[in-house]
Amino acid sequence: MWKIVVGFVLFAALSLFVIMKAGDKVDMSGEKHGADALHAPEAPASAAAPAASAP
Repeated sequence: MWKIVVGFVLFAALSLFVIMKAGDKVDMSGEKHGADALHAPEAPASAAAPAASAP
């Protein structure tokens, strides 16, 4: 039983340490979809378009 209490205290201490170090940079909102999602910009498709339209 005491091992559960010690494990909980260690986990709580680690969690508080991570939250305090990250400050306001922690995003706890979960997965993002649609306009909220941040993705790397894609390569321009204009370079591939002329090659695809050639007969």
